[in-house]
Amino acid sequence: METGKPTGDFTAVRVAALIGIGLASGFFAGLFGIGGGILIVPALVVLLKLDHRKAVGTSLLAILPAATISAAAYWVSGSVDLVPSALLAVGAVVGAQFGAWLLTRISRKAAQWVFVVFLAVMVVQLLLVVPDRGAQLQLDPLKAAGLLLLGLVAGTLSAVLGIGGGGVVVPILMVWFGLGDLAAKGASLVMMLPGVISGIVANARRGNLQVKAGLLVGLGSLFTGPLGAWVAHLISAQLGAWLFAAFLVFIGATMVREALRPAV
Repeated sequence: METGKPTGDFTAVRVAALIGIGLASGFFAGLFGIGGGILIVPALVVLLKLDHRKAVGTSLLAILPAATISAAAYWVSGSVDLVPSALLAVGAVVGAQFGAWLLTRISRKAAQWVFVVFLAVMVVQLLLVVPDRGAQLQLDPLKAAGLLLLGLVAGTLSAVLGIGGGGVVVPILMVWFGLGDLAAKGASLVMMLPGVISGIVANARRGNLQVKAGLLVGLGSLFTGPLGAWVAHLISAQLGAWLFAAFLVFIGATMVREALRPAV
């Protein structure tokens, strides 16, 4: 059942554009361990004239197929550590519910500026760090608590900004927790699954979901998620970190542009 109505019909051009956005977001999901919401949300606003809240909820539905197929690709390659992934996922589920509640109560611009500052810090650290692809996470109670908190923050941002949370989780796992780049991306993708599902349910209850658009974008992502994961394993850890830093710069620039746009 549709819980939101787009402006205009799903013309052939719109359908093709939505699938194209899915192809792009799916590739980045596999390559960087992210959801791709930074591409999906503005596309839904522009193509279907959805308001921000419906675009965010619909983006989460679109992210689910890409995150699932990309997580499977990392699992098959042995790049998923279940314990950190599970701790992140628990925090993300709670954070997604909190974020959906928070979405109607806080300024989106304030959330965007906080996210931009975080991205700037992460870009600098990613450019300075020398990743160790084989690095493993030695868990202790403090790190376990840190993973739960990280998942909580990622889940909250997922619901508020319509992103999967990988832009937060992957760099922090690499830089602050010292996890290898592939393991960080695999953990991020696995974390997204319950967190995104939680966010979808919360947004559906609030009428913030356009099912047809979300499924069309998700369909496109199924074809390119494994390709992105294959490329991530093919390139070096250092190149992967630099590419991820460049992608975060793009995300930050997009967020700044949106934050500076006058309210309509």
